[in-house]
Amino acid sequence: MAGGVLDRVVVRSVEIAVRALWGFTPRVMEYVVADLGPWRAIGWMAAHMPRYQRTLRVLGPLRAHLACLAISLVNGCRYCAFGQAYALDLLHLRDRGALLPVDAPTLSTWTGLPPDELRARLHLVLEEAGLHAEVVWLDTVLDLATGTQAPIDGDEARVAHLVVMIGQLNRVGIAHGIAPDEAHDAVNRDAALRARHAELRA
Repeated sequence: MAGGVLDRVVVRSVEIAVRALWGFTPRVMEYVVADLGPWRAIGWMAAHMPRYQRTLRVLGPLRAHLACLAISLVNGCRYCAFGQAYALDLLHLRDRGALLPVDAPTLSTWTGLPPDELRARLHLVLEEAGLHAEVVWLDTVLDLATGTQAPIDGDEARVAHLVVMIGQLNRVGIAHGIAPDEAHDAVNRDAALRARHAELRA
């Protein structure tokens, strides 16, 4: 991608930081810098990434990535939806010893569905996975993502922040037609888990 020296330096710095977290360089990062410009991209990272990391710790990775998946599907971003769904599948395999009933490539195609159909499909995935407690959580996330509900507590405020942050990544992913890459979580660094996942999904 063309760009000035500062753009390339910022892209490289952002890629190094995210690689340290997730074990790979997400394709979206260079486009974030290109779209926002280097200084705004630095400000965006500084404003959002520390809060995102806190949200992962407070909500737990399952709920956080479920929220990011739902937001990405509502917004129509296949790139982000895949990265979040793949992370969820790896986490479910690691923590429960089983795959989700629907794989990430399929989940990521559920962009553009009518809200009620998306809700029903995701409900079914959670119920079949034995994640019954997450159904109500999903409903809250979808209501926040579609603007039919305002946040009323700390956890919902965290989701409202995800709506803003992930929304920016969704816009970039859609605008540039970015192809899916890997799991958008630190669990992606577990090569043995990814190999086991690939074997089970084959």
